Amino acid sequence: MERGNNLWSPELVCLQLPALDVHAIARFAYDRTCRTDFESPGFCLVDLGNVIGSNAFRQLMVDLKCEMANIHEQQTNQSLIYISATRFDQQQTTKLHLDGGPDECFLMLGYEPSDIQSELEIADYAKCAFDLGLTPKEFLAKHNPMFQTGHELLRPYTTRIPCFTPSNFQIVCINNSSAPISQN
Repeated sequence: MERGNNLWSPELVCLQLPALDVHAIARFAYDRTCRTDFESPGFCLVDLGNVIGSNAFRQLMVDLKCEMANIHEQQTNQSLIYISATRFDQQQTTKLHLDGGPDECFLMLGYEPSDIQSELEIADYAKCAFDLGLTPKEFLAKHNPMFQTGHELLRPYTTRIPCFTPSNFQIVCINNSSAPISQN
């Protein structure tokens, strides 16, 4: 398996707290995920160790969404709402893709401990599109990353998440927006 670049330092994308502080987690996740420029990664990972338990983990994710919604409303005067909340058991590697959602959205993915060895890579297709003079939607229409040519274009914009481990409870937040970002 090819490895992504390490475009962002682990300190910018990885958080591990000695105690569960939903306010600190929300601030970290919001600042890195809900970006309006390319100065932040557009994603992050919160490592919760391996002792939290499934029920507490799911409750923390709900609390985190609520706290991020408060931050979003304070900063933008707009609401942050759920589109869906579901569980699935990912058993296969997926190709780079954009999950469906509104033009401005993010994904919050919860990973529970597993014996399945895995890695996580994230591609910044919005930055790639910007560098090519395209909107994110134009980029996806012209260079679908599910196909080799689109995948190759995204290779320099791909980051392997260095702190991802299948042995811990982890929350990954990813900017999933297709809205263009203007760099002034």
